Amino acid sequence: MYAVSEPGDVNRLVTDHLLLVNRIAYHLIHRLPDSVQIDDLVQAGLLGLIEAARHYRTDQGASFETYAGIRIRGAMLDEVRRHGWAPRSVHRKARTLSAAVQAVEHRLGRAARDAEVAAELGLGLEDYHQLVREAASYQVFSFDDAIGDDDDLPAGETYAPTDAETPYDSLANEAFREALTKTIARLPEREALVLSLYYDDELNLREIGEVLGVSESRVSQIHSQALVRLRARMRDWRGE
Repeated sequence: MYAVSEPGDVNRLVTDHLLLVNRIAYHLIHRLPDSVQIDDLVQAGLLGLIEAARHYRTDQGASFETYAGIRIRGAMLDEVRRHGWAPRSVHRKARTLSAAVQAVEHRLGRAARDAEVAAELGLGLEDYHQLVREAASYQVFSFDDAIGDDDDLPAGETYAPTDAETPYDSLANEAFREALTKTIARLPEREALVLSLYYDDELNLREIGEVLGVSESRVSQIHSQALVRLRARMRDWRGE
């Protein structure tokens, strides 16, 4: 077993992967409220990078960049969680929106359109889209955690679970990710494509807009709507 323990090794790995921290921070910031500052994400990510360099082992099966990327993203999300940026009102709005989407889709037997959900909630389209943006920012953690982990690893790479993770936790997480993958596949085509370009190909919103031939704000709207629809369709898994 080989562990990176020498100070020189740690310093080299950190120095060589500073740009990785910035890339992850700028990719993540688009899904968070305006109150979250990029500098705070970078600072948290740097700590995650240092910890990754200290604890990385070659026998974990993943390359250091892959291993560090997961730890950096996790450190950033933990930092935002600690600051409790989402007030209770946002949580309530997210649950209300999720229930409305689920009700419309159950009644119509197809994907709900924006205007239909807005009508269900008694809102105008502008107020509805604002609600969608707030709800999508709130739920970034649930789906980012699920989409992450093994799904972030290149083909053939794995890493060992932490000591705190029980076999039941691993099985439950695997089942949730499998259900989430199937749910994503059943999204409207454009929503599924935006999620794929964003999470799998790691394009930013502007780049996705160029691919689709729409504005960055429209991509943000599609992305938010996709997350809201996922939340609605995964309510049973989330115990809501």
